[in-house]
Amino acid sequence: GVAKKSNDAPKYNASGKIQKPGGKKATAFEMSVAQALFDLEGGELKEVVHDLYITGAKEVDVGAGRTAIVVFVPFTLLKKFHADQIRIVRELEKKFTNRHVVIVAQRRVLREPGRNNRKKLQKRPYSRTLASVQGAILEDLVYPTEIVKKRVRYCIDGNTVTKVFLDKNEQGSAQEKLDTYAAVYKHLTGKNAVFLFPVDARN
Repeated sequence: GVAKKSNDAPKYNASGKIQKPGGKKATAFEMSVAQALFDLEGGELKEVVHDLYITGAKEVDVGAGRTAIVVFVPFTLLKKFHADQIRIVRELEKKFTNRHVVIVAQRRVLREPGRNNRKKLQKRPYSRTLASVQGAILEDLVYPTEIVKKRVRYCIDGNTVTKVFLDKNEQGSAQEKLDTYAAVYKHLTGKNAVFLFPVDARN
C-alpha cells in the first residue's frame, strides 16, 4: 500500500512544474505561475495537472491598465492542456485576479535555408516556417474557440492586419478576451490582428 500511495502523491514541488528550454533559470514571475499550477494538484484537477508542466510565462500589457498572462507549454503536452484547458485557465485566473490567462505551445521557427545556413540541404518542414508558427499561435490563443475565417488587409503604409473571425457560438465566453488576443499576438509576433465574430464583420 505504501508504494502505491507515493505514486499518487505529487511528483515534485513547484520547481518541477517549469522546465525552461536550455536549462535557463525561471524568473520569479514564472515561478509564481508554476506554483499556481502545482497548487492545482491539491484539488479537483490533481489527475489533470499531475504530469503537466510549463516552459515559461510572461505578462503582457493589454491596455487600459490591464495585463494578460501568457503561459508557454511544451508542444508535446499541448493536447493534454487542451483536454481540460477551460478548467485549468479558470483556476489560474482565480489565482491571478483581473488577468486573462492564455496558453501557447513553445514552437521554434527554423530559418529559411540560405548561403549562411549550414542546414540548407535539409528541407525545412512547413510546421517550422514563420507563417505556420504564427498561424498556430493564433489557434492556441483562442482555443477552445474555433477560427472560422481569416482575412489579411494590406495597409497603405505596407503593414498588414489579419482579421480573425471566430465561431459565433463562442461569443459569450470569448468576447471579453478579444483585446487580450490582439495584444498577445502583437507581442509574440510583432504583427497586428483583429479578433471578431462574423456578425461584427466589416470589409
